[in-house]
Amino acid sequence: MDERKKAGRYGRIYDQLKELAKKSDDPIARMATVCAVLHHKMDFFFWTGFYLLKESGKLVVGPYQGPVACQELEAHKGVCWAAIDRAEPVVVEDVHSFPGHIGCDSRSQSEICLPVRDYHGEIRAVFDVDSDKPASFSEEDSRQLSQILELIYG
Repeated sequence: MDERKKAGRYGRIYDQLKELAKKSDDPIARMATVCAVLHHKMDFFFWTGFYLLKESGKLVVGPYQGPVACQELEAHKGVCWAAIDRAEPVVVEDVHSFPGHIGCDSRSQSEICLPVRDYHGEIRAVFDVDSDKPASFSEEDSRQLSQILELIYG
C-alpha cells in the first residue's frame, strides 16, 4: 500500500478509535476494539492482536483477530519479546530471517510489534501484527500504530 494512502487510512482509523475509546475505560475492552477495527480496515493485517505481560513474567495472548494464536510466548525469544526487551517497536520484513522467531502460523511473512505502556509508562502488553506478505510494515506503520496504542490506557 502506498505510504500516503496508508497514512490517510490510519488517520481515519485513529479518529474512529478515539471516539470508541470513550465508551469504556477498560484497557482490555479498548484492546479488543483496536484489534477489530484495524484487522478489518487494514487489508494486509493477517493476524492482529495483543499479548499481555503478566506479573509472573509470562507473555500470554489477549484480544486478537485472525487465525488461532500461540497462547503463551517463550520468554525473551521472538519478535514480541524483542519489542519488550528493547522497549521500542520492532519491524520485521521477513520473519523467517528473524533470530528466534516464534511461528504461530506458517503463513506469516512479515511482522510489526510494539510495546503497550500503561498510565505510568510501564510496558503491560505488546501489540503484534503479522502479514502474509513480506515487507508489509514500515516506519509509517510504527508511527501510526504507536499513536493508536496511546488510546488503550489514555
